[in-house]
Amino acid sequence: RCVPGQHCRLPQRACQRHRAAGRGPRPLSPCGARPVSFSQWLLVLGGLLLILGLASAYVRLLPITTSALYLGFGLLIGPLGLGLWQQDLPQVRTWLGHLVEVAVLVSLFLAGLRLRLPLNARQWRPAWLLAGPVLVATVLVFALLLQALLGLDFGFCLLLAAILSPTDPVLANLIQVNHASDTDPMRFALTGEAGLNDGIAFPFVMLGLLFLQGPGLPGQATWLHWLANDVLWAVPVGLLVGFGFGRAVGRGVIRLRARHTETAVSPNDFIALAVIALSYVLAEALGGWGFLSTFAAGLGMRHAEARASGPVPAEESARQGELREDSHTQALIEFGEDPARHPQIAASALMVDIQAFGNLLERILEVLLVTVLGALLAQHWRWEAVPVALLLFVGVRPLMVALLLGRHGIPRSQRYLVGWFGIRGIGSLYYLCFALAHAPRALDQDRLGDLVLSVVALSILLHGLSIQPLLKRFHPDP
Repeated sequence: RCVPGQHCRLPQRACQRHRAAGRGPRPLSPCGARPVSFSQWLLVLGGLLLILGLASAYVRLLPITTSALYLGFGLLIGPLGLGLWQQDLPQVRTWLGHLVEVAVLVSLFLAGLRLRLPLNARQWRPAWLLAGPVLVATVLVFALLLQALLGLDFGFCLLLAAILSPTDPVLANLIQVNHASDTDPMRFALTGEAGLNDGIAFPFVMLGLLFLQGPGLPGQATWLHWLANDVLWAVPVGLLVGFGFGRAVGRGVIRLRARHTETAVSPNDFIALAVIALSYVLAEALGGWGFLSTFAAGLGMRHAEARASGPVPAEESARQGELREDSHTQALIEFGEDPARHPQIAASALMVDIQAFGNLLERILEVLLVTVLGALLAQHWRWEAVPVALLLFVGVRPLMVALLLGRHGIPRSQRYLVGWFGIRGIGSLYYLCFALAHAPRALDQDRLGDLVLSVVALSILLHGLSIQPLLKRFHPDP
């Protein structure tokens, strides 16, 4: 039995003191436990980063992704471990939703920057199929099977399916393209899918919330409004606004730097943050999906670089020595005497600096968010999530890929990998926070949160354990 003033090391549902509260709201401070101080949090996070930095060479030898290690660390500091974390999802939903949104936006922009091939290249076709027909079919089939499995309202099942169906751009680094010259069909398809489907799944999240607004099916006017606004308008507007804005900014920056031979590269970090923020805000202001806009902004900026650099990615120029260090260790651009090469050199500095800054920011956010997920898991784990996860991972997703992807540029053995490598992660956490913030009273918020957090954790473990062995066996690096 829990004692007031001491940390509860049991999940809230298992604690007698919490169960006595019935169905009322969970206490803000479980069992009267004292909140963790800021210094303690700095100690915990600083220790984790130090361990990861010192042990990075050994971590690479483990047959598991670093995300699984972050998840385990979160469990360690949670109620089942040291008890440093006592909050549950309703208490952290607001700030967690904003932090997750930032992480997704950064990852989507970086994913767009990595895809250098023209939009009409054959490698794009599998990406469009995965983010379009495969995603839509996965959401609908998964929702129907969930209704049969769980016996719940279809609106709840549709919302859960829409949250869990899109793949994640943050946690899938090992199976995404490594650089702008990487045109591997499987990696390119998975990267394009992760960039596109986080925005394309949004209409189905909205549709699930509409189903929960009241008894029965939504009316005809509601269906037409959803189709017109959330699908036919928001999707193309998000893509067009983001691509146009990213390409315009990329061309403008490259032209200005080349014309004035601007040598400092540090402002490129500000440009990256500005493009991410403004592309998102512009699309949302026009009624488009901001996630799609941010991904398309990365594509647009990469196309501006390709126009300035030609067939060879600008990063190749940086490897040949156009970037140097001054006496104050500040990166500078060495333009040289040939004005014809100035645009290419300016583009190389822009791409190298933005990607270095973005990758660092992405890794920091990944460490923080997956650790928080692990800390939340002790209070939100549901065994019911195991059959739900298996149904999605080894049933619906692989079947939809096999039926709808066909032979579009990906060999059969790699199609099996594409079907399995549907990692769920940070994007699903954002959709969960969004759904909880806009949910009607009919939504079982506890059950939805528990299922999503548990399935995402299972995805991190199962995919994290299998990625490296499967890639080594069926898809070795060229």
